Amino acid sequence: MFKHQGNKRNLRHNLKIASLLSFVAGLVNVAGFLAVQKLTTNVTGHFAFFVDEIFKLNFKQGFIYFLYIFFFFLGSFFSSLLVEFLLRRNEKYSYVIPTAIESLILLGIAVFGEHLVTQNPNFIAYTLLFAMGLQNSLVTKISNATVRTTHLTGLFTDLGIELSQLFFYQEELFRKKLFVSIKLRMTIISFFFFGGIIGGIFYSNMGLHVLLIGVVALLVGLLYDRIRFNAVLLERKYRHLIPFKVK
Repeated sequence: MFKHQGNKRNLRHNLKIASLLSFVAGLVNVAGFLAVQKLTTNVTGHFAFFVDEIFKLNFKQGFIYFLYIFFFFLGSFFSSLLVEFLLRRNEKYSYVIPTAIESLILLGIAVFGEHLVTQNPNFIAYTLLFAMGLQNSLVTKISNATVRTTHLTGLFTDLGIELSQLFFYQEELFRKKLFVSIKLRMTIISFFFFGGIIGGIFYSNMGLHVLLIGVVALLVGLLYDRIRFNAVLLERKYRHLIPFKVK
């Protein structure tokens, strides 16, 4: 799910990481909005508000919207920088450490968020935007830009294009590629929606502690990936002795 990168990935790998990370993004999106009334997984809306405040000459509020955009960018920059560094030092940690950092950020907001909501709500928005920028950059790099998980605008655009193409392209190989792409995009949209539903349902009782669900999901994903990797290594090591195959 995480370990295979670029051309080494297949649809199964992308579906797994898409479902996991889009679920987390949907959860963060709803929990962040309910907590601080700000979008915390994308910056498109923040850019519009930033321009609006600048035209109103409300530079202080405009600067806050600029910081929302900047922290998402900073998370993306930091994630890519860290992955490139780790690929050159110890490749096996190139995805573990960024995902662990995201987990720690969500854990910190889950634990201290209720206090921050009243004292410094913008800090929650900055931090969650950083985490989502980090996640989006990581999954984009891992999947060779096939999977993006933190916002849906581009997904619905691509989905609309691909569904319309089904009416005009009859060549079997092309249609097969279309169905694969549509399945991936529908998976991301569905799990983003599912994460949002879970976030909305449990926020009323748990508040920002609902982010702990996202932390658990990320850690389970890392653990699953490690177990599968070890199983594959064992299969290769004892292939000539034990007639089994990990699927």
